[in-house]
Amino acid sequence: MIELSGVTKRYPGGHEALSDVSLTINQGELVFLTGHSGAGKSTLLKLVAAIERPTVGHVIVNSQNVGRMKRPALPFFRRNIGLIFQDHKLLYDRSVFDNVLLPLHIQGLTGNDAAKRVRASLDKVGLLKKEKAKPITLSGGEQQRLCIARAIVSRPALVLADEPTANLDDAYAKDIMDMFRAFNEVGVTLLISTHDQDLIQRYGGRNVHLAYGKLVA
Repeated sequence: MIELSGVTKRYPGGHEALSDVSLTINQGELVFLTGHSGAGKSTLLKLVAAIERPTVGHVIVNSQNVGRMKRPALPFFRRNIGLIFQDHKLLYDRSVFDNVLLPLHIQGLTGNDAAKRVRASLDKVGLLKKEKAKPITLSGGEQQRLCIARAIVSRPALVLADEPTANLDDAYAKDIMDMFRAFNEVGVTLLISTHDQDLIQRYGGRNVHLAYGKLVA
């Protein structure tokens, strides 16, 4: 379960990205975060992932107060979370295969089992034939799909996705969302930010709307 209680996030310089946000997301929910650019969607996702810390309030994920989590505990905390963000955070000196392998290495999984899971994830996003390529040679949409493969390879219980279909053509966007829906049907919690109202209408789930850093009922 995810619980934000009275959360405000203020950046240096005074910009307030979120203001007094309280929100509960239950295990197994599919939740779409919507709102204009700058509404606070990405900030909310980063708070849940413990990439950012709240200025005020509490962020609880699976009974852990992530705002107070010490840095050495973060890799263990994120082992069960799939992260898909716009800045990609790809390792450009490693191959496509090695980028997807990294979360499994962090979990201690190696050998044939790890390789099979990497190739299965790459196949799901249409990148299996590019496993030896470097990310720098991929298009923007392919880099986005690589991020998605890396996020799902560890079979996480929670997926946090910031505009995951933004750089994809309609066919790949549908394939990715069908995959997310299949994960959700077996109990994976999904928190997805999007501008695409068609996605919300097609896949259902709960819509949480932000405007100027505040939740809108």
